[in-house]
Amino acid sequence: MRETLTIIIPLYNEEENIHRLNNELNKFLKISIVDSQVLFINDGSTDNSEVILKEICKSKKKFKLISFKKNHGLSTAIKAGFDYAETSLIGYIDADLQTNPEDFNLLLKKIYKNDLVTGYRKIREDSIIKSTSSFIANKIRRLFTGDKIIDTGCPLKIIRTSFAKKIPMFKGLHRFLPAMILLQNGKISQVAIKHYPRKAGKAKYGFFNRLIGPFIDCLAYLWIKNKYINYEIKDN
Repeated sequence: MRETLTIIIPLYNEEENIHRLNNELNKFLKISIVDSQVLFINDGSTDNSEVILKEICKSKKKFKLISFKKNHGLSTAIKAGFDYAETSLIGYIDADLQTNPEDFNLLLKKIYKNDLVTGYRKIREDSIIKSTSSFIANKIRRLFTGDKIIDTGCPLKIIRTSFAKKIPMFKGLHRFLPAMILLQNGKISQVAIKHYPRKAGKAKYGFFNRLIGPFIDCLAYLWIKNKYINYEIKDN
């Protein structure tokens, strides 16, 4: 079967980034090694983001938009992308363009042997506080999950849709996508990608919610791991 890809892009108050994001996505669609499309998830933005996105999607068949009535958070936005995607693969990237859509091709080259491929930011272009908190949070998650993923929070991933739709999403689960694929006996891999400084807009997370939130989420993950139902059909 020929692979197809939906790139889901959750965003909240990113009006300063959207036009640049649009340009970079158009560049990628021209060079993508699989047939690709874009699905924006507007997470209840209160700025001009929705207006700009509607204008973009009106003129392009491969661009679609879902808008929430209010802000629900990243995990909910990602779940909506999983729910509405109809392609064989789902990609995920943040709207801040600290990762480049062109690097999806690096991940696509490995997806045929895997069920999830994630990027990892080999050289971080973040503040010391942000890089340090992410480093600590990643170490904590690896201790709980054992998934050996270097950079779980990297906002560049490709997942097989059949696996993504089976993930029982809860708030914070976007930090555990590789681990949730392993619970389904799936295969995961990781690829080094480039990372860029944020040029516009503001980060939505600070030092404490990068550490305290992930630790609490780890406890929730352990509960799911112990209760998770998985089966294979021998005969039908």
